[in-house]
Amino acid sequence: MSQPTPVPIDYAPLRAHKRRRAGLQVLCVAISLFMAIPIYLIAVAAFSSRAGLNVFPQPLWPQYFDTETMATFLASTGVLAGFINSLYVGIGTLLVSTLVGAPAGYALARFAFRGKDPYQLFLLFTRALPIVVLSVPLASVFLTAGIFDTPLAVILLHTALALPTTILITASVFVSVPVDAEEAARIFGCSPVGAFVRVVLPLALPGIAAASIFTFVTSWNEVLGATILTFTQRTIPALVLSSLSDSPMAFRFAGGFVLVLPALLFIAVMRKYLLNMWGTTIR
Repeated sequence: MSQPTPVPIDYAPLRAHKRRRAGLQVLCVAISLFMAIPIYLIAVAAFSSRAGLNVFPQPLWPQYFDTETMATFLASTGVLAGFINSLYVGIGTLLVSTLVGAPAGYALARFAFRGKDPYQLFLLFTRALPIVVLSVPLASVFLTAGIFDTPLAVILLHTALALPTTILITASVFVSVPVDAEEAARIFGCSPVGAFVRVVLPLALPGIAAASIFTFVTSWNEVLGATILTFTQRTIPALVLSSLSDSPMAFRFAGGFVLVLPALLFIAVMRKYLLNMWGTTIR
């Protein structure tokens, strides 16, 4: 009795799939390096001695490590106050944008009303406005209201910048939350507000965390509006822009590193919520 001829296995699709995955991983590594290398070079320069910065070509590994420049920069007049103002403005913008933007995004996702599509286009148009278009008229309003040259003025400006994106991001997240879960909570006795707080909001927290990353980083890095609206209560980016333009190169690198580090730390803390959002969206 003859044995059946074995059917040859075609490994070509498997090899093609492995090649695609390898290519995707190489692309991700390349993009990560493209974004990380400038931050690394700024860090190396910030902790190099002043004499070491004049060496050419500059080494990729810190060979002239020195904390004197960074210590001098941090001890300079106004730096600590500017850092505190930046934290106050960033956290305040995050809270106000979330408290206003999350309910607005929920309404945009759950309810149908007249002018819904033009409203979304209006949000995008507001986000596309140059910062000077908002900051100059707001400066006049804040002078009249008596809040000019205060962190509150910068919070209101940054909230106006971040709120459209917060509303659109949270709206897309609330759309993915099943309506059945909210209706089940209503059946078991929850009020509309209770169902939102107890059921919908916990499921949407990863998306709100993603919006908070964008809001905080945008507020921390914004410099033009903060410079226009303040003179003595400036944030650290506005202070760096106004005082380090004529400073030695070493202090510029130290200021740049101080600007970048808090935003990176905030992203590192919030990234797990962002990854959870991606997983929920994929499922």
